[in-house]
Amino acid sequence: MTVSELVGVWRLASFHDVDEDGNRKEGPLGPEPEGLLLYSAEGHVSVHMMRTGPSAPGGGSGARPPQNYMSYAGTWRLSGDQVVHTLTLAPEPGWIGTDQVRDLRLDGATLTLHGDSLVGPRQRRVLVWRRVSAQAPSK
Repeated sequence: MTVSELVGVWRLASFHDVDEDGNRKEGPLGPEPEGLLLYSAEGHVSVHMMRTGPSAPGGGSGARPPQNYMSYAGTWRLSGDQVVHTLTLAPEPGWIGTDQVRDLRLDGATLTLHGDSLVGPRQRRVLVWRRVSAQAPSK
């Protein structure tokens, strides 16, 4: 994997969790989330993802609010078969400065990232992204 292969804009194709037995489960943003992932050649990363259907139901008294939008930004670097995101902007102050390590696989225009959840109980997450073709903005 090279930096130039990762640089660009990626659209979220799927986002799901995998339990300890290897079973696929719906991810935190529902069955059909949308998102964009941007890797710059200068080493910046930005990711934004959202639920597309109805908002998630409330979690009850004292529970963490449901996730309808997830994002962060920072810098990125390759490390073997992994990409490391070092967070500089995040919705949770405790995430700032942390390294978020993602196992990665690139198959043509499809990028698959595997990582652990940032909130709640530790959960293995799988995000599949498709490269966005270069195209001039419409006027």
